[in-house]
Amino acid sequence: MSITDPSSSKPTVVLVHGAFAESSSWSGVISMLLADGYPAIAVANPLRGVAYDSDYLRSLLAGISGDVVLVGHSYGGTVISGGGAGNPNVKALVFVGAFAPEEGETPGQLAAQIPGSTLGDTLTSVPLPDGGNDLYIVQNRYHAQFAADSPEADAAVMGVTQRPIRDAAFAEASGVPAWKTVPSWFLFGAEDRNIPAAMHRFMAERAGSRRTIELEGGSHTVGIPEAGKVFDLIREAVSSTTVSTASSSAS
Repeated sequence: MSITDPSSSKPTVVLVHGAFAESSSWSGVISMLLADGYPAIAVANPLRGVAYDSDYLRSLLAGISGDVVLVGHSYGGTVISGGGAGNPNVKALVFVGAFAPEEGETPGQLAAQIPGSTLGDTLTSVPLPDGGNDLYIVQNRYHAQFAADSPEADAAVMGVTQRPIRDAAFAEASGVPAWKTVPSWFLFGAEDRNIPAAMHRFMAERAGSRRTIELEGGSHTVGIPEAGKVFDLIREAVSSTTVSTASSSAS
């Protein structure tokens, strides 16, 4: 049985949050998707490690009938790159302030490759029973670091509900990325303090992005106040890949 409605004529949009966020961070986008008739799933990303999280997404995708568009934010971009690879139902990738790693690259490596990220200075850790650590953004640093273009009251709630990521995940190498074979679209904020804008531009160009949108003044979570622009980009990705698929079938 499919998780979503298998009778829908539209692809299922699967949204994958990153570290220090949770699935409700997609609420604005989800409301627009549902109003326009799109089946959608906001994945509860485990945030335990690149391979583990990618496998989790891969298992979830196996329970969805029909075409899929994957949308990832931040570390979630690493997960859609890995979990979407090799799946013929995945027709498009949308990266929203997200990592798009090459095989062998780590999220931490990409964040530090170009100067500008200030994330490390805002983190605190909680020891885990197995000897690892969970990382959180200190709550009184959350607004400025992560969500400067959202109202302070909203960012305060986000800081309280943030989900931690296992520290080792930032140092774990990625596998073969889906963007090698699946068309991609990119949107990010020019004032992203987690992943420098220059790195976003580099990853988008390397992936052969069909459209890259850089939003002036946008933070790492620019997709929250600019949910409408994310929704429009998803629809563009759907339209482009649907036309492409239909043309291929006709020929």
